[in-house]
Amino acid sequence: MPQDNAAPALTDWIGAQEDREETIAPLPVQRVLAMLDEDPHSIGEGDPLPLLWQWFYFLPLTPQSELGTDGHPKRGGFLPPVPLPRRMFAGARMTVHTPLTVGHPTTRTGTVLKVSEKSGGSGRLVFVTVQYEFRQAGALCLTEEQDIVYREPGAPVPAPPVTAFPAAPEGAWSRMVSPDPRLLFRFSALTFNAHRIHYDRPYAMTEEGYPGLVVHGPLTAVLLMELLRAHSGRPVTGFSFRGRAPLFDLAPFRVMAMPGDDSIAMEAHGPDGTLAMTATAELG
Repeated sequence: MPQDNAAPALTDWIGAQEDREETIAPLPVQRVLAMLDEDPHSIGEGDPLPLLWQWFYFLPLTPQSELGTDGHPKRGGFLPPVPLPRRMFAGARMTVHTPLTVGHPTTRTGTVLKVSEKSGGSGRLVFVTVQYEFRQAGALCLTEEQDIVYREPGAPVPAPPVTAFPAAPEGAWSRMVSPDPRLLFRFSALTFNAHRIHYDRPYAMTEEGYPGLVVHGPLTAVLLMELLRAHSGRPVTGFSFRGRAPLFDLAPFRVMAMPGDDSIAMEAHGPDGTLAMTATAELG
């Protein structure tokens, strides 16, 4: 990444890399299982790590003094220093070559693939795509591309009305989720995420204009994948998701999956029926 004294362009970060090493230890797995209200000892050393649970490892060790007022790490380092205050994990695409194994040393190589900027209805937007490759014993296990969006502050978001959910389509798997502050706090803790919109209600409402605490996009994605893990015994070879609208802790929301032959379409809906996330899983 650029090191000179000139003001670098954000695109200069394309190609920047970061290498990290960590053992996929059992303890974070046990804590995630407890958060999901499952037996904490049902997955242990030597078992495959459920897909998306790589997010509970390789966490940024940002010193407290280097956090911004919003709780995010200050801009710079491996990722480009985008000078916009709002940051969102907007979506991702993953290919499973072979499942990661709990208890094994793992390397993760991150590469900034794309940086682009445009103006939209909400103002200036910057899109950053980062690729992560996970290896165990030298073998490539998982490839993940993350889309991160930075934007200007927007208008306040109104609280969604609460309506009755229509019946799920025949054959669909679905469940209701009550995103109370305890769940959001635990997910923030498990991902070492200090972004205040997920646990600091006065900040979320007064400073960022939300009607309540914001449900983490990755948490919604995990809940979609957990629906699949509970109903299908087939291995997942690929997964992609895209955030469509925010969810809040104000009312339950629904996660739903529609099984197909080798592909499963998944959705999360807010309490007013708004489509909050779409996802697709490919099965082996």
